[in-house]
Amino acid sequence: MKIIDKILRKESLDNYLKTDSKFEKTIGPKDLLALGIGAVIGTGIFILPGTVAALKAGPSITISFVIAAIVCALAGMCYAEFAASIPVAGSAYSYGTIIYGELPGWVLGWALILEYVLAVAAVSTGWSAYFGSLLGGFGIHIPTAISGSFNPSHGTYINLFAIIIVLLIGFLLNRGFQSSIRINNFMVFVKIAIILIFILVGIFYVKPTNWKPYFPFGVHGTLAGASTVFFAYLGFDTVSASAAEVKNPSKTMPIGIIGTLIIATIFYVAVSLVLTGMVPYTKLNVANPVALALQLVHQNWVAGLLSLGALAGMTTMMISMIYGSSRLVYATGRDGLLPKVLGNLVGEHHSPRNAMVVVTIFIAFLGGFVPLDQLTNLVNMGTLLAFALVSLGIIPLRHRQDIPNTGFKVPGYPFIPIISALACVYLITTLSVETWIGSAIWFGIGLIIYFIYGIHHSKLAQ
Repeated sequence: MKIIDKILRKESLDNYLKTDSKFEKTIGPKDLLALGIGAVIGTGIFILPGTVAALKAGPSITISFVIAAIVCALAGMCYAEFAASIPVAGSAYSYGTIIYGELPGWVLGWALILEYVLAVAAVSTGWSAYFGSLLGGFGIHIPTAISGSFNPSHGTYINLFAIIIVLLIGFLLNRGFQSSIRINNFMVFVKIAIILIFILVGIFYVKPTNWKPYFPFGVHGTLAGASTVFFAYLGFDTVSASAAEVKNPSKTMPIGIIGTLIIATIFYVAVSLVLTGMVPYTKLNVANPVALALQLVHQNWVAGLLSLGALAGMTTMMISMIYGSSRLVYATGRDGLLPKVLGNLVGEHHSPRNAMVVVTIFIAFLGGFVPLDQLTNLVNMGTLLAFALVSLGIIPLRHRQDIPNTGFKVPGYPFIPIISALACVYLITTLSVETWIGSAIWFGIGLIIYFIYGIHHSKLAQ
């Protein structure tokens, strides 16, 4: 077999459905929405509306969020059609392997592993910092040596609480997703309640004069703000990773994906509207603009709640992402591209425990020891590449007679998928040179793994 035929060999949907049928189907629409909202609405809702308004968009940050949501919804609709048509574990990796072939699928999977792992590791360090501040309020101070990544010159050797929270979430997920989803749902409820408290309290201190001028940086500034806040929506793709465990996926998956984006947009716009109405946008370029706004109107009790909301937001994001990454690694092990032990479903709940253990340990190591300040930019490249290829994949998907779809379909076909892919490619071109270089190294490592191991151990090769 020629090398080109090997790397483009396609898996069949029937084989995936047969293998993934061992998963317990326990996730309903509400659980799926909570999973998506948990991934998308994190601490960024307390920070991005202020900093982006101050530096790029002014009060028109509300329009920036709507524009970003529309662009993201284009890719979201494509994900929803794939999830309804191909309800298997592995998200874009499995879609790519069925539609494009083995190597393109692997590249998609490798890109998403980058997104999930780095995002969770970075958030774990943020969680550790917030938790340390919370303890400090009670007079408990964490020793410097265990408060940061390995950097002896700064006196830090390990970020202990970043490791603990990742291991704790991994342990909970490994005990069974049902108990974890209940915790996640509660955390999402707490987070949304705190956001609503801010909106309801803050609306009484809004001064319409603070919204003038509405476009201080011009329309270009609004569009630049949209490019920046676009990344606030990343994470909804973790919803599609749960397809094999969802009840009635052809209907439930589109509800989870599109519903997540709609609800997230409503909250982002509402927070932006209230925040820029409370405080002139020029004063919002601070580390925690929402807390600043509340302090300026002497509502410190709500500002104190924000720390609790931030911790809840980061916890739900880590639950969603660790869950999604374990299903992704499981899918690559299922296909033999990574060691097959990662593709085993074990225990009474038939869960990918081996994949979960490996993912949890790897993320805990990154969060505990590795400085992630620059590496987190790589998340954007991996996500946008996956969005672009999934969007374009709708076109060959519609031509596959062996993949029936009686559920959601992207409207405006084929224009919406093409526009979505072009929008993602445009955003890729705006990323920094450092991000391009780092991504090239990551994908180079992925190709080495594939050609040394994956291509020979693949189930399709057998």
